[in-house]
Amino acid sequence: MPLRLNPYLNFPGTAREAMTHYRSVFGGELEIHTFGDYGDPSAPYADGVMHARLETPDGFTIMASDLPPGMEPPPERGRVSVSLSGDDGAKLRAWWAGLSEGGDVTMPLQRQVWGDEFGMCVDRFGITWLVNITTLVE
Repeated sequence: MPLRLNPYLNFPGTAREAMTHYRSVFGGELEIHTFGDYGDPSAPYADGVMHARLETPDGFTIMASDLPPGMEPPPERGRVSVSLSGDDGAKLRAWWAGLSEGGDVTMPLQRQVWGDEFGMCVDRFGITWLVNITTLVE
């Protein structure tokens, strides 16, 4: 198996909704396992997402879980952003539309001084996304 680096996102009880949304944006296969799958299925938090993995057709892997009750988000929350970049403008614009829908656009996706299109948003689940569409200069 090749080495990989991919984001692992934590949510306060919204991991299933977030990962289902990301599957609608990126496509791919989504696998979700609950705390009940690996413990007591009658426990109060049994339906919470213990581990989810989305494998997209473009080779991305996004993993996530719900924070168990009483567990605080890591102090670094908000200091990490997920960046998408490339030269397939149509695909990146579609992803931007899906990710920014219902969220907060902190920088509109538009042409920047370096020549590329770039935008930033915080999606409706609190994850910061950066999108850069490379402009090929000939």
